[in-house]
Amino acid sequence: MTNLSLIGGLAGGVGLFLLGMGLMTDGLKLAAGPALQRILAHSTKTPLRGLASGVLVTAAVQSSSAVTVAIIGFVNAGLLNLSQSLWVLFGANVGTTMTGWLVALVGLKFNIEVLALPLIGFGMLLRLSGEGSRRGALGTALAGFGVLFLGIDMLKDTFAGLSTEFTFPEGAGVRDILVQVLIGLGLTVLMQSSSASLAIVLTAAQGGLLSAQGAAAVVIGANIGTTVTALIAVIGATPNARRAAAAHILFNLLTGCVALLLLPWMLGALGVLIEAVGLKGSPAARLALFHTAFNVLGVFLIWPFAARLTQFLKRRFRSAEEDEARPRFLDKTVLAVPALALDALDREVRNIGGIALRTVRSALLVPAVPASVLARNRHIIARLNQAVADFITQLSRASLSRDSAAHLPEILRVARYYEAATELAAEAVEAAGEAVATEGMASDAAFRHLAAALLDQADPAGTLADADTLDAHLRDFENDYHILKAELLEAGAQGDLPVADMDARLRAASALRRALQQAVKAARMLAATTPPTLTPAAADEPAARINESGQARP
Repeated sequence: MTNLSLIGGLAGGVGLFLLGMGLMTDGLKLAAGPALQRILAHSTKTPLRGLASGVLVTAAVQSSSAVTVAIIGFVNAGLLNLSQSLWVLFGANVGTTMTGWLVALVGLKFNIEVLALPLIGFGMLLRLSGEGSRRGALGTALAGFGVLFLGIDMLKDTFAGLSTEFTFPEGAGVRDILVQVLIGLGLTVLMQSSSASLAIVLTAAQGGLLSAQGAAAVVIGANIGTTVTALIAVIGATPNARRAAAAHILFNLLTGCVALLLLPWMLGALGVLIEAVGLKGSPAARLALFHTAFNVLGVFLIWPFAARLTQFLKRRFRSAEEDEARPRFLDKTVLAVPALALDALDREVRNIGGIALRTVRSALLVPAVPASVLARNRHIIARLNQAVADFITQLSRASLSRDSAAHLPEILRVARYYEAATELAAEAVEAAGEAVATEGMASDAAFRHLAAALLDQADPAGTLADADTLDAHLRDFENDYHILKAELLEAGAQGDLPVADMDARLRAASALRRALQQAVKAARMLAATTPPTLTPAAADEPAARINESGQARP
């Protein structure tokens, strides 16, 4: 066989395989519609169900890369948490081994043209007659199956003709095996498909170009190489998505290393099993079984350590947002002393207030800060509020005085005021963004200036004003709001301002007004109440305080 025929056969076979794989994957994903997301989101409540979902979905769409990218996307969007995603990713590694069985038991055992050409014809008929429908998507998938089988057939013919002229690197030494692993890894990185690499290896082994051990080493390399897709998918992604990708990479490295260490023994045991089921003369089937076996073994090995792996990954790839979303003052060690616990809660709520008022101030800016910044702050406050609620739940189980117990609902109410202020600030920015005209009004500037002054008086990070001062500033602010509202309505009625702009600005001003009302309510309550366990009259616990370094002092 000439070099030109070799290059043409390999390029054509790989090209057809990748084309078929792409058509099949896209068609099945379109045919499934939102079902793929529903399956992955609702079938991952336990590790076993998540694992099964990963296996079944990957076996169905015949692409672990597609499932891996989808999982990372779902984690990035918050549809799956880290623990759920890990088991789906582990299952995807097992599910992708179905491609090897497809090649070994169908692609290399039957007359491909008898199966492939009718599939392509029938699939295209469905696609043409059902363009844009689920039937058309299913037709695309069937045509993809046919094209994939044609690619396998071309690879089989190419390698059959090369068996006497060309061989892959052989040898059983450490260096030889590493070279074989690198070949598999390189093929997968080059083609961005471990399935295509596997098809090449299986057809080469079936054609006599690779020994069983050499082919197995290349398969291990291809399995490791598929992690590159995950690395590409997490560029610019959230920390949780990067953790999911890291878990995928760690799993594949673990399974690859274990498979390499057990390579001779696994091949020997699987050879006996292959003979027992009547597939003695099929190197491809032996390799497909090897691929499945070491991925399943990887799942069993990682199962006992999955919880620790999750905790380990949560401590990695931390973002500034996640660091700020961690409570600064709430610690389980102070739960035993309610005085300290109430003091910690008071400090944490003031911390939440500082973030909330920072968010409201950013909504006063013209132009306002990006929506992503507001979304980040909303997420931080929601996380901190949940931490406060959980801490109060734990504290409520302790023996508290009547005054201490009465203080807990007040803390929750203040935290809720701050969360509402943050939500309203985001609503104000969203409404203001709908206005087309950008020029402001004198009354709008006065309104925002007085709002900023009122926020300074209500800032829990500084010295809170007393209730009378807060109420006086709030009345002045309300007057400015009504002046701005009247001016906007007049401008809209006279045609000086488009009605849509008028409406958007009114909604923005109203949301800001309500946000400041919430901030003032919280400040008034903080200024009027002191944690009862911190007063000299408190007798339920020692009057301990936490100093600035976080240490308890008498």
